[in-house]
Amino acid sequence: MKLSSPIKISYTNLMAAKFRSFLTILGIIIGIASVIIVMAIGASAQQLILNQVSGIGSNLIGVLPGASDSKGPPASALGIVVTTLKEADLQAILQKKNVPSAINGCAYVSGIAAAKYKNNSNEASFQGVSASFPDVESVTLKSGRFFTKEEEAGLARVAVLGPDQATLLFGSDDPIGKVFSLKDTNFTVIGLFEKRGASGITNTDNLTYIPLETAQKILLGIDHVNFMRIKVDSADNMDRATVDVEYALRIQHRIKNKVDDDFSVRNTAQAIATITNITNVLKYFLTGIAAISLLVGGIGIMNIMLISVNQRIREIGLRKAVGARSRHIILQFLIESIFLTLLGGIIGIIFGILISLLASVIINALGYSWDFIISPSSVGIATSVSILIGILFGLYPARKASRISPMEALRYE
Repeated sequence: MKLSSPIKISYTNLMAAKFRSFLTILGIIIGIASVIIVMAIGASAQQLILNQVSGIGSNLIGVLPGASDSKGPPASALGIVVTTLKEADLQAILQKKNVPSAINGCAYVSGIAAAKYKNNSNEASFQGVSASFPDVESVTLKSGRFFTKEEEAGLARVAVLGPDQATLLFGSDDPIGKVFSLKDTNFTVIGLFEKRGASGITNTDNLTYIPLETAQKILLGIDHVNFMRIKVDSADNMDRATVDVEYALRIQHRIKNKVDDDFSVRNTAQAIATITNITNVLKYFLTGIAAISLLVGGIGIMNIMLISVNQRIREIGLRKAVGARSRHIILQFLIESIFLTLLGGIIGIIFGILISLLASVIINALGYSWDFIISPSSVGIATSVSILIGILFGLYPARKASRISPMEALRYE
């Protein structure tokens, strides 16, 4: 028997009940679309974060409070407050005898406070940073200047704004020289950054930058820092500098054994590897959850195929009576099942791609540099899964149909 015969029969049967066929494949459409969307958005989010880490610089070392193993982040990266890192640690690292290849460094603290200027106000995210911040992160001022080491040490109430925060407070007016309040403390705007865009999950253009010690002692009431970045003279010296930073901090914290470290040191390459591991776990976990809907869709396929078998008993008996064998009946019902799931998979892939594209457009409009990523492997996997579901959930109804006796089927009413 030609393969085209059962395909034609299957097509005719499915088209005879279009609405039922659509309802049957709806679960597959939703399941496949969900998998495509999760994989696409997961890959795009991962690329966004990796691009931001890479964009900061290939010659930077990050230091975070709290210990961690080589495969995971420290507790502070997960939002847990750890107070083991001080500004004095940065000064120790920057001594040439401790880390010869370190050329600069910056310490950071962060917080949120009400920012007000006349009738304008908003909840502003601020960062307290060292005076060396522009050199470490290679940022550019649009106008004005950055604060000095003397202003940082003197608890100066000065601020440098991201362009979006400047617009929120001052509209189209030039912010330089104007005074606004942050957590009921007056600050004078001395500088305005060029637009930088989003960094990870933070839009740096919305930030307010103030001197580190001003943020610590006046706004936050703390003496620790959230993290530090060390700038190294060359990317070739990163591994040696990382070891030197760890050694300098152990001496500074009087730690004799590596297992007692109360800090974590990561260079750019290590940070990228760690972020990739974490985001991969999240991406595949969410994909697995989305794939559960495929199981529901597969059960729906099997249920409809069983109903179809019961409705077509006389047809099956007639085909067997004129010479069709059990394998021909199995093949026909498997083809119908595979056709349904494959059609649902194709529609699901198209919907998944369109929704992912829409999400990309919206996220880019919000100011994030979001890549639209649809990997060929995700489309291939989705197509293969559709066919596999058709085979697995169509096999039982097909075998049941093949076992129907011709005599009993022809007597069936």
